[in-house]
Amino acid sequence: MKFSALNLAWLFLLLPALFFFFRVAARRTRKAEADFADHPLWQRLRGGVSDRRRKLEPVILLAVTGLLVSSLLQPRWGYDWQDITRRGIDLVAVVDTSRSMLAADVAPDRLARARRILEDLTRRVRGDRLGLVAFSGSAFTLCPLTLDRGAFRMFINDLSPETIPRGGTDIAAGIRKAIETFDPEADSHRAILVISDGENLEGDYRSAARAAAELGIPIFAIGVGTTEGTPIVLETSAGTTYLKDREGNIVVSRLDETALQEIALLSGGAYHRAAPDGREVDLIYTDRIARMEGKELEETRRKIYRHRYQFPLALALLLLAVQSLLGDRRVNKGRRKETVSAGGGDR
Repeated sequence: MKFSALNLAWLFLLLPALFFFFRVAARRTRKAEADFADHPLWQRLRGGVSDRRRKLEPVILLAVTGLLVSSLLQPRWGYDWQDITRRGIDLVAVVDTSRSMLAADVAPDRLARARRILEDLTRRVRGDRLGLVAFSGSAFTLCPLTLDRGAFRMFINDLSPETIPRGGTDIAAGIRKAIETFDPEADSHRAILVISDGENLEGDYRSAARAAAELGIPIFAIGVGTTEGTPIVLETSAGTTYLKDREGNIVVSRLDETALQEIALLSGGAYHRAAPDGREVDLIYTDRIARMEGKELEETRRKIYRHRYQFPLALALLLLAVQSLLGDRRVNKGRRKETVSAGGGDR
């Protein structure tokens, strides 16, 4: 047996509360009767009242309350098998983990914002398989395509500049690694999401974007950062310092949207800059990716349990009907016979 609303089980606490109330009420009733008249006199005055039926009434009300609470919990038992087909697309997120993503021109920093974008994406997807590729000077598939949202979130939390030991920003390697992540036999229902600051790009990203376009894979890009830029703060064993170039000058990292826009244009995708309110996820996923034609990703059979709340509800109503019919008066059979006999003698 299963319950659809087990969170309402606390309502069973009403049963001991009602039991205590009935006990107190019965005790006060007996005391009031004793104060009104002595026991022999009171028994003659209330000769038509059945003590057994009066005691049965609170028992019935307690049972009715328990049955109503059981009905509210929506019990289910017995089941049918249902075939379920999951439809969606394959989406690989390609995330920049270079040191420029540590710039704090967006709070708390660019890489943390990228992780937040992926978290928002995970909450919105319905039936899609997600994969994750990290890149800096090279690229690596952190999470292959999966329907397991929990596993995907674990890899999101692992994103850091230490994910890829080689420095740089080779976005072309990230795109090509994403293409390799897809099923080679699939010819549609695929998309790539690039999250980067677009700065100091290495490799032939135009060629990689065209390769994705030839395979029918649009690339959607989200730029993280500001065009004004900010120095990159590094935490070292000696304390906090700034990233410097070979000449010893402090490096100011800026968002470069030109390459990201070109990648999206060449592949038939779209580009948006990350916004504080997170609307870029709606603009990219909800308005574009989610509207792509999905494919059958998984077909399973699932048990569908039958709702049985009507049984305790019907029994509760039946007990209420019985309680209303019983009343608290007892039938005096001997007196009824005397009345019938007297009526016959008159005739």
